[in-house]
Amino acid sequence: MNTSKMGLILRKPFYWVKKLSEELHWSFVSAVVLVYGINQGMSLSLIRISTQYYMKDEQKLQPSEAQVYSGIIQLPWVVKPLWGFLTDTLPIFGYRRRPYFALGGFIGVVAMLSLSINQNLHLASALLCLMGGSAGAAIADVTIDACVTENSINHPSLASDMQSLCGLSSSVGQLIGYAISGFLVQLIGSKGVFGLLSIPSSLVILVGMITREAHGHNVAYKRVSQKFVDAGKAMWMALKCENVWRPCIYMFLSLAVSLHIHEGMFYWYTEAKDGPSFSKEMVGSISSVGAVGSLLGDAAFSQMIGRLKWMPLLVLSSKLCPSGIEGTFFALLMSIDHIGILTASWGGGLLLHAFNVTRTQFDNLWIVVAIRSILRMLPVCILFLIPSSDPNAAILPSEMLKSKKGDETLENQNMEMAPLVSSLDQQLVDT
Repeated sequence: MNTSKMGLILRKPFYWVKKLSEELHWSFVSAVVLVYGINQGMSLSLIRISTQYYMKDEQKLQPSEAQVYSGIIQLPWVVKPLWGFLTDTLPIFGYRRRPYFALGGFIGVVAMLSLSINQNLHLASALLCLMGGSAGAAIADVTIDACVTENSINHPSLASDMQSLCGLSSSVGQLIGYAISGFLVQLIGSKGVFGLLSIPSSLVILVGMITREAHGHNVAYKRVSQKFVDAGKAMWMALKCENVWRPCIYMFLSLAVSLHIHEGMFYWYTEAKDGPSFSKEMVGSISSVGAVGSLLGDAAFSQMIGRLKWMPLLVLSSKLCPSGIEGTFFALLMSIDHIGILTASWGGGLLLHAFNVTRTQFDNLWIVVAIRSILRMLPVCILFLIPSSDPNAAILPSEMLKSKKGDETLENQNMEMAPLVSSLDQQLVDT
């Protein structure tokens, strides 16, 4: 291949980004890169490793405690549909997106700086700060996805390009974050990394300042509360349908029984005298590539199975959404999945505690791994909860699939699917 062809290939991505910037405005493209790539992709990757070392070295927690608390830290992602509903229906000072970017960034900056500056921070305060960091990331994530959804509606020909930009930014950010996480923890410590993570949150505030958005009229807050009530009634009617609640139970149980024991394995990586005794740099690298010997074979295989299981669940979820409340009901289904992941994290912590897996005792860790592996096969036994029908056929009754005339447009009422999908996929990668 000659030099001119090689140069043309290398310039194509820049032409692609330039095209998106011209069609969608540079502020939108910058917001996607900053939020998805830096604040979500790289930042969440860095904070994961830092939190593990912080809980182990600073708070002196046992593996079972760290596993339970890791679930608590993710609670803001469980209620992420609430953030989506607020950004859609509750403007602040006439803006629906910009203030929420600023709010998410401000919460993240305060939380990360509090963790970094305060010495001997009490566990409850530390958990509150870590939850604040998660809340800031969740708010920023759902807001940028709302922007992506709106632009996809206004520029349907560029919808696939926008999703590609989101996925590319997030993937590159995660790769960079996991690759450097161990080295940064080794160099400046977990608290130093927390301080560094205030920078991505500051960039989210910048996104709120540069984002182009038309100023709207003052909102009728009574109307917002009525929308909450109407959405709740519609979702309750849908959940009473057998073809809806049975798959919901399956989705929850299939995720809940796949217990997470990652913290126990992490302590074994770094503490066990007869274990692998990985350094911080190695742990950071391990998290990014997921392939070093038998230890990482389990991680890679688990991640692959998790993604394969998530694909049909995503398709099933989209088929369970009644007409008129598609976005809102999809958000509810994703919340059910988040609660299943949270249950798996807490269940894994209890399992580690029951078998006395501590900072120094790992004799029973193999039993915990065996039990977790057996439980992962249980979803096969409850497949009867899934309706047995043509994959291309509708699951819901015909009356629930008919749109009502006079309904307002979904982009103004409902939460977007994209932020919920991306957040759950991120958690599947982490676990």
